[in-house]
Amino acid sequence: MTRVVVTGGGTGIGRATARLFARDGAEVVLVGRRASVLKAAAAELEPAAVTIVSADLSGTAGARQVLEALPDGPVDVLVNNAGGVDRAPQPGLEGYAERFRRTLDANLTSAAVLTEALWPRLTRPGGRVVNISSVAARRGGADGYTAAKAGLIGWSQGLARKGGPEGVLVNTVAPGYVEDTEFFDPSGRSVRHDALVAETLLGRAGVPADIAAVVHFLASPDASWITGQVIDVNGGSVLGR
Repeated sequence: MTRVVVTGGGTGIGRATARLFARDGAEVVLVGRRASVLKAAAAELEPAAVTIVSADLSGTAGARQVLEALPDGPVDVLVNNAGGVDRAPQPGLEGYAERFRRTLDANLTSAAVLTEALWPRLTRPGGRVVNISSVAARRGGADGYTAAKAGLIGWSQGLARKGGPEGVLVNTVAPGYVEDTEFFDPSGRSVRHDALVAETLLGRAGVPADIAAVVHFLASPDASWITGQVIDVNGGSVLGR
């Protein structure tokens, strides 16, 4: 049975991704900070085999929790989707530095540390790592989130070089504006919804299923010669290079 680990698996893109793999009959490991949210997501995946791990991945302790909770055997797919923006107001230079650091930890360090922890257990050949970046990394921005998501791309490409000789494929998905996620307000929409939709060529926001479908493809046999790539999924709001 294929084993898939999805971080940030309780909501949004992670939850939609887990649903596709569960539909295939995979064993799904959902990782996130809130046990109640993970339990609700896991209930949607029945009768698939599901393990939930409530862990904060911004440090090494969370990665160790995931390792300890995993049953014996290999990991076939790792989806590094956990992340977010630290919006807590903290004044002054120290506050800026702390907020920047926490945002890097949530989006970049979390992926790097968990991948390092699980790397020995990835299937060889055929293991897949899919990292979720952002259109922000393509546009640029003077904030920790953009820095983290851009760093994720460079780190992923280096990881692809490392994994290639062993048959471990590493790719990055860079979503544009995706509604129905907790990244925004409780309604799942940005306050800039209309403006962000107007930037697309297709005239609509993305939804989690749009991103999940690309992640699912990158983990499939049909993507066995794709590694070290960034797949932009943004409705044409930023054109490919």
